[in-house]
Amino acid sequence: MATVRLVNVNKVYDGGVHAVHDFSIDIKDKEFIVFVGPSGCGKSTTLRMIAGLEEISYGELFIDDKLVNSTAPKDRDIAMVFQSYALYPQMTVYNNMAYALKLRKVPKDEIDRRVKEAAKILRLTDYLDRKPRALSGGQRQRVALGRSIVRRPKVFLMDEPLSNLDAKLRVAMRSEIVRIHKEVGATTIYVTHDQIEAMTMASRIVVMRDGYIQQIGEPNDVYQHPVNMFVAGFIGTPAMNFLHGKLENGYFLIDGCDQKIALTNGQKELLKEYEGKRLVYGIRPENLIYEGSDRFKQHELSAFAVKCGIVEKLGDIINVHAAAGDSDVVVKMSGKYNVDGKDTIRVAADEADARFFNESTTMAITPGNNAYSEAKAPNLPSFRNPFRQLKPRSPAFRIKSNRFSAKSNVIFCKIASPAAFTPREKRFCVTPREDGKTTFADT
Repeated sequence: MATVRLVNVNKVYDGGVHAVHDFSIDIKDKEFIVFVGPSGCGKSTTLRMIAGLEEISYGELFIDDKLVNSTAPKDRDIAMVFQSYALYPQMTVYNNMAYALKLRKVPKDEIDRRVKEAAKILRLTDYLDRKPRALSGGQRQRVALGRSIVRRPKVFLMDEPLSNLDAKLRVAMRSEIVRIHKEVGATTIYVTHDQIEAMTMASRIVVMRDGYIQQIGEPNDVYQHPVNMFVAGFIGTPAMNFLHGKLENGYFLIDGCDQKIALTNGQKELLKEYEGKRLVYGIRPENLIYEGSDRFKQHELSAFAVKCGIVEKLGDIINVHAAAGDSDVVVKMSGKYNVDGKDTIRVAADEADARFFNESTTMAITPGNNAYSEAKAPNLPSFRNPFRQLKPRSPAFRIKSNRFSAKSNVIFCKIASPAAFTPREKRFCVTPREDGKTTFADT
């Protein structure tokens, strides 16, 4: 199969929409990589740039250590599975899978061998003579996968292939795709907005937001050690609870009430620079221990009361949506407990699973990054005339080139700095001032 490497890949559309910012990753041979994030985060755009369906604005893309920025999609030796099955309705399953090979003038006996081999892997042998209308949604999706498998490409690209399926079928197809990946041994890049798909299928996941990579890592590592509040809140169902408050004398004081959570000696050492300052206490719903549990007494020093609201009874578990002061809290507990929506209950945080975040920067507080800091507004330069060569006040960077869009009042600058050897495009919104000068605000 193949390795894939993206180096500072960017995508800027006409009109100045910067969809992907400095995307860099090394994908190993036979890896199953999942790009995950909310709608509009740039994951599908990145996949389409790898496929060659979108032009890379700047940056480099390598497949098997070969630069392919200018290579046509058909010459990149990749196969793509789309959200829609895109099957030919007039053709049988066999002909749908064989069509791409016929176009490449592959010998008939080789086509037959590859199609039957793929059908066996996909469990479609009994359906080769059927047409798509006679298949279920899951079977159609497997045919779409088979059409890619028979080509034996270097890289498989999948753009939300399960989003058209119902919930039960999605669960079944997740397992199928993982099984197929193991049997075929292909390098696979998969795009989804469903973090459950990402967690259950990937060897590594790439969490994206607003065109930026937030974190890359193995699913369990990203779940247990999120780098910021966005990742912590996006990965996991229900999402991580965030208690906002202040650190005083070894206790975390929860906003909006007089309750406090005792910290362990290790947590006090980690947060020593946050004494008297604000921070966020993160704890996942399954790591809050209900007072009726046998484990509650072991963690009673970290206990606090929550006022229950909606109670979701899911059979084996209960999700209790509650409030602790000004913070919303979800408690995930065993279905054997009887909790009412009007109750006030006590829960204790499992200290080993607590995570802390800087409230200002939203970054995780870790042993290697526990110095207190505050997010600062960028020191943006002002410019007299957007049509002339820009001259920022700050010597930390210089403008390489610029263009101006009168329709959107946006200027686009390529900025070179000591920390960025590749020029990076920056957008500023033009604002006229009373003194006749022009000010640019970062967009």
